This record gives sequence, C-alpha cells and structure tokens, in this order.
Amino acid sequence: MGRPRSFDTDDAIEKAMQVFWTHGYEGASLPDLLDGMGLTRGSLYKAFTDKKTLFLKVLDHYEGKAVRAGVTLLTDAGIRDGADRIMAMFTNSYRTVTEGDRRGCLLCTAAAGPSMYDDEIAAAVSQGLGALRDGIDVALKASPKHAGLSEEDRGALADMLIAQYIGLRTMARARIDADTLRNAVRSVGVMLA
Repeated sequence: MGRPRSFDTDDAIEKAMQVFWTHGYEGASLPDLLDGMGLTRGSLYKAFTDKKTLFLKVLDHYEGKAVRAGVTLLTDAGIRDGADRIMAMFTNSYRTVTEGDRRGCLLCTAAAGPSMYDDEIAAAVSQGLGALRDGIDVALKASPKHAGLSEEDRGALADMLIAQYIGLRTMARARIDADTLRNAVRSVGVMLA
C-alpha cells in the first residue's frame, strides 16, 4: 500500500498556476514546476500524471478563480449600467499592469500557445473565454445604450469586446508600453459610447 499524499492538491495546483502564468505552458520546465510547487518528481507524476494533465487542472482552477471573478463583475446588478461593468473589467486589467503584474491572462496566453495544437487545452481555453464573453453579453443587455440591439448585433459586439480583452491581456504580457495599453482601454470606452 502506498504512502498517503503529504501535500494539499489544491495548494499544489495554485502554485503550479503561478508557474504556468509566469512562464507559459511551453516555458514552464519540470524543474520550474517542482520548485514552484515544492514537490518531488515522483509526487508530481503520481498526483497529476503529466504536464498536460496538470495544466488542464490549472486552467480549471484559473477559470474557477479569475474567470469567475470577471463574470461576477460583468453580471453585477449592483452596477446598473452594464457598459460600466465592461469598462471596469478593462480598467481593472490595465490597473493590474500599472501595479507591476504583466503576466496577462493565463487563458489568453494558452490561446496563443498550446491551444493551437492541443484540442483538450483549446476546449478549456474556449470554455473560459466563452464564459467571459457570455458575461459581456449579459452586461450589454444591462446597458441602456446597447439593450435594444438585435441579438445578432449584441453578440457581434460581445465577440469584438472579448477579442479586445484578449488583445489587451496579450499586449500586457508582451510588455507593450503603458500608453498603448491605456489607449486600448480608452478605445473600449469609445466603442461603448
């Protein structure tokens, strides 16, 4: 009979998320993961099988944490105008960069990386970004200026806004200058005006 696990799985996934978020999927080496998670190679493989399985668990964890927070903001009825909710999401993303966190969005990073060649990762990325896009659609329905749009036009605007969000978060990770990022956020305000 094997020894029981001597680590907390949720804590290990949180730590792995930080490693993947910083280095990306391809850039996160086994030594990076072992060091960041505080695990031995045997413990990591016994608990998570392989790097991809661990990454899928990390994406699920990220969705439950970061994506859920974004959707909560976008669907917050306490902010009456849905356009204000959308602007808050973009402004918060920009503020994160000005406070020194240039990791961007883990889902956006995965969208530009392993989801291009791995169907399971692509499905996880699509699910998370789809949840944010649906949150944007809810916010648009609560915007007096946009509530009267046809479902098709509102959907197109939601698609364009999620594309803008992916662009902003990817540019942040690419260390694009703060003025350009600020203008990207301002452009969302122009689109919603």
